[in-house]
Formats: sequence, structure tokens, C-alpha cells
Amino acid sequence: MAGGYGKAKKKPYGKLLVMGIVSIMLYTILLSQQGLINSYFGRGGVYAFLPIVTAFIFSVVHGSFTGNFWTVMGVEASKRKEVK
Repeated sequence: MAGGYGKAKKKPYGKLLVMGIVSIMLYTILLSQQGLINSYFGRGGVYAFLPIVTAFIFSVVHGSFTGNFWTVMGVEASKRKEVK
């Protein structure tokens, strides 16, 4: 008999909570400091990379939160079978 059928996968509750809190903090800072953020983003030059970096950070944090959320809810991607 195979030994892994009865074990359930451990759900990432801790990661979900941490990424949720970090995501809320990022959005709170973004919305409460709009004037300061717009002044830096509008300077040009090297500062032109700030919106790109900011979007990347938001994408990674929110994506991690969303992935962990769906894992905790029990939604997983289906395994694709290779057609020969």
C-alpha cells in the first residue's frame, strides 16, 4: 500500500495572514500618502522606475495572498494529463 493517501496537506494559514496584513498595509500607505507618492513618481529620470517597482511589489504580495487564500479554501489547479 502507498503511505500517503490518508494525510491531508497542511494549509498555509500563517502565510495567508501575513500576506493579507502586508497587503492591507501597502494599500493603506498608498492611499494615505498619495501626494507624496505622486510627487516622487512625477519627477522623471531615475524616479520613473518607482511606479514599475511599486506595481511589482503589489503584484507579488497580492498574488501570494490570493494563492494562499485559494489553497486554504481548498481550490487547487487541476493536474493536466499528458496526451500521447
